[in-house]
Amino acid sequence: MAVNGNAKEVNYSKENFFTKAFRGIKAETKRITWAPKKEIKKALAATLIFCVIYMVIVGILDLGFSNLFKLIFK
Repeated sequence: MAVNGNAKEVNYSKENFFTKAFRGIKAETKRITWAPKKEIKKALAATLIFCVIYMVIVGILDLGFSNLFKLIFK
């Protein structure tokens, strides 16, 4: 770009772009405030319990509907 006769050289190389991007990502991850381990364990336990309950409910519904279809289309 030329402004008042002064030419500026702009470098858009991929290496420069990726280097800046990864430096930015690294800087942002340092600013993250991580939850304590105790809270993470509670959240993990709640998630696993929910998943197991959901699997049981879906399994029971599947079994019920498959038996119902067997009775109807027998």
